[in-house]
Amino acid sequence: MERYAQTVEHDPARLDEIRRRQDLVFRLRTKYGGTIEEVVEIGRAARAELDLLDGAGFELGALQKRLDDATAELARLAAELGERRRAAASRLAGEVNQVLPELGMEGGRFESACLPLSEPGPSGGEEVEFRVSVNRGFEPRPLSFVASGGEMSRIMLALKTILARQDAVPTLVFDEVDAGIGGRVALQVGDKMREVAASHQVFAITHLPQIASRANVHLRVSKSERDGRTATEVDALADDERVHEIARMLGGDPESAVSLEHARELLERSVAVR
Repeated sequence: MERYAQTVEHDPARLDEIRRRQDLVFRLRTKYGGTIEEVVEIGRAARAELDLLDGAGFELGALQKRLDDATAELARLAAELGERRRAAASRLAGEVNQVLPELGMEGGRFESACLPLSEPGPSGGEEVEFRVSVNRGFEPRPLSFVASGGEMSRIMLALKTILARQDAVPTLVFDEVDAGIGGRVALQVGDKMREVAASHQVFAITHLPQIASRANVHLRVSKSERDGRTATEVDALADDERVHEIARMLGGDPESAVSLEHARELLERSVAVR
């Protein structure tokens, strides 16, 4: 034992270090697990999380650069779309304004305004607002504020006439399109509707014989009372029935020779201009 004791190096500093490590191991086992293996595994997981946090700054910078690049590209594309949209809006307004006088709106003026948004969205950097002035001397205002039902229908008819080839809507319904018009203008409205009908299915609710005579198919809607209840009937009119219905819509005696002749003339003119 004496010889062994002589070989042992007495190092108080080393002893203190070992005791500190023993104390550290004890505290780690108490806090993070009952075994050394559990403590080591928790330490490994904590180190991996720390590495992830250290790399997050770099990834965040890369993501921010991608966001900045995408934002710049969005702004560029929105500006390009805006230029094309404004050019198309100008062309559309010019063509609609050429059609409006033919639809009984000589003093009408249409424009398509591009209103800038605070920031670009899925539809670009602006929204489109249709504006119209139905009387000469007034500035165009939003379509929904100034147009009546009949005027709205005629403006939509003008738009559909121009956009018929590009429009994917298969069926169009025009109600009150004859409000406030008659005579030659009614014939022109009928001709425009037939023009649109070359590429769309068009339903028109009308009381004017000039418009009804331009249809390919004439449906008469009537009401009658059956067993104390009102019933609505829809009849497809054949040739002679259509002549009598047009004569009735003309306002005269539907059985008179003059009314019937006038009805036939309207229908024959419709066939001639197709």
